[in-house]
Amino acid sequence: MAASATARAILRWDDGRVEAVLFDMDGTLVETEQHWGTALHEFARRLGGRLSDEARAATVGTSMRTSMTLLHDDLGLEVTDDQLLVAARWVEGRAAELLAGEIIWRPGARELLEDVRSAALPTALVTTTPRPVAELVLRRIDEAFPDLPPFDVTVCGDEVPARKPDPAPYRQAMGELGVDPARCVVVEDSLVGVTAGLAAGAAVLGVPSLQALEPAPGLVLRDTLAGVGVAELADVLAARDGASLPA
Repeated sequence: MAASATARAILRWDDGRVEAVLFDMDGTLVETEQHWGTALHEFARRLGGRLSDEARAATVGTSMRTSMTLLHDDLGLEVTDDQLLVAARWVEGRAAELLAGEIIWRPGARELLEDVRSAALPTALVTTTPRPVAELVLRRIDEAFPDLPPFDVTVCGDEVPARKPDPAPYRQAMGELGVDPARCVVVEDSLVGVTAGLAAGAAVLGVPSLQALEPAPGLVLRDTLAGVGVAELADVLAARDGASLPA
């Protein structure tokens, strides 16, 4: 008889194959990208232009400096470093106003996080968003898990030497968790996030939101996190390692 999904998950967890799960935040766990989009579009209008859909998509998952550079380039405007800083602060402030409200979970995200925590797997949240803004969302996520904090480690964009697509944020989180990168699964929605997770040595589950993702070694793509649990995350690692499932 074939092993159940739960049994398959337990087999993998018990033999140490998967040591931790690391999650991106915006666009992966929660529907916050629209707030960043609103802030970016509003700032473009302040500059007298309109941010194109292509430029907006290119900003997903990137640092504020990169996003502001993309925005100004899209509008055909030259910009100084000081102007980039002012722009970033305005967009972060406006996004913070919008993020202070209720959060909307991405399909299947809350259930996946609950399943991972129930399996007693170490978790980390790794986001490019700076800590002061990220905390607005993290507080809401924490409220959904009153009995057990959802993350053992949180790493924000202003706490790392380099941001995604550099692997530094994920490597920092893995180091704090004390886990083997090769035994980790990263869950991401953006190209820069997937690139960072793969470069850090993890297997990656990619669930695109505003940005298309292309197949890559070590990457498993799904349209949604709905129906994804610990067994499916184990399959992501097994696919990277070329391992076969137990019969």
